[in-house]
Amino acid sequence: MATKFGVPPEGEKVRSLVDERLKQAMAENGAKISVEWRGEQRHLHVISMPVDMLYFNPDTHRIRAQRTLDPERNQVLEEEPWSEPAQQYLHDLLRCKPSNPNQTDPDYSALQDELDDFGQKEPGIISPDGILVDGNTRCAALRDLGVKDIRVGILPPDTSRRDINNVELALQLRRDKRREYSYINRLIAIEDELASGRREEDVARDFNIKTTTLHQDRWVYQLIQEAIDRSSTADGVCLRLVDFEDHQEKLRELHRDYTKLSKTDPDAAEQLKESRLAMVVLNYPKTSVRLAEADFHTRYLSDRLPDDLRPAAQQSTAVQIPGLPGVQVADATAAVKTTRALTDTLLRAKAASQAGDLLGAAEVTTADRLIKSARRTFDVAVKMAGQNAQLQKRQVAVPERLTDAADYVNQCAAEFAEAKSKRALDEDAFDDALITLRASLARLAKQAGRTFSSPSDGVAWLLDATQEH
Repeated sequence: MATKFGVPPEGEKVRSLVDERLKQAMAENGAKISVEWRGEQRHLHVISMPVDMLYFNPDTHRIRAQRTLDPERNQVLEEEPWSEPAQQYLHDLLRCKPSNPNQTDPDYSALQDELDDFGQKEPGIISPDGILVDGNTRCAALRDLGVKDIRVGILPPDTSRRDINNVELALQLRRDKRREYSYINRLIAIEDELASGRREEDVARDFNIKTTTLHQDRWVYQLIQEAIDRSSTADGVCLRLVDFEDHQEKLRELHRDYTKLSKTDPDAAEQLKESRLAMVVLNYPKTSVRLAEADFHTRYLSDRLPDDLRPAAQQSTAVQIPGLPGVQVADATAAVKTTRALTDTLLRAKAASQAGDLLGAAEVTTADRLIKSARRTFDVAVKMAGQNAQLQKRQVAVPERLTDAADYVNQCAAEFAEAKSKRALDEDAFDDALITLRASLARLAKQAGRTFSSPSDGVAWLLDATQEH
């Protein structure tokens, strides 16, 4: 049996007004809105309700990650969700930019402007007790604008907490919704759906993604949760989910490259993951993060790390396999442990540097200085990795150009025969083109002759073919 959501303090008063206005809407055969309701389409009558009588939904996924930013206010929200302080906290969070709760979300400001200029276009959805199922942000914006009423569709009388969650999710995942869930809140919503016992295939379909993408998102979410755990300091401060809000593409690329490499070299994959996670913590752009390959730490960082960032010497140790007496395996290579130790240091430093009043000023300053020191060291490493990548690109480009040229020559040979059979060959133009090709090959031969003291077959042919006879 579905779990009841609970009746807000003014729920009966709201229900009474809802019933009164629903009767009028039914008599007038007024406007309706369609929703997915327990596996089928349900057409809900739309009525007007005072914005101040409605309750923001404590379970809305729109601000799930942001709720934990203020533990004290979040505790009030969990214990007394319908109280004025809890509802005010929800109102504040609905205004916030997902990645920076200290700023107003530009999308929220744009919504206010639209409502102010054109009024409410789409109705929201509420439970019969006045809980906002869809339209939480619109209701907050209308309140801030001083608008007294909001148009809403009314769910059936037996609406449960699960029904509210299902309707909110179904409406959010429609392609016509303007303000999507933030990246982290979307990951939380996926995990919540799976935790309720739903199949991965069904959840992926609802979120309009492939099952492989769902697996990718779950891997990323697990990585974020582990990073938060690893960032916890002795004083109890740690990173927050919202700290990873703007890193979606970096983390998805990390999953792709990690998965590919782990099939052939698991240890190298772990080193790649740790180096890139460290660069995410240091807020490098995606193009720089890509430069961190498996050997990034040992090749570019290790010798340049200052003493306060240099990990202690690490050793691989044997681990007993449960249930197999006498059977042991190495836990991780020394290189993996060293790379991981640096990432752990940066995770904790990042958490402490933005702890604010939760830590003493000296501790925050020390952590901030460590992050800046790491950034300077990584800057040098990234520059060198970039230069090496460009060098490798140029090295590969030369033979690729010749391969492309060979493809064109092969195509030319095929088209030559066809043109000749149709008597469409321009012999003079063909001769001129061959002279141009000969001159190009001569320039290439000159460069090759200066480079190779002992030319192999291909270079020897080029030098002989372009030699003046």
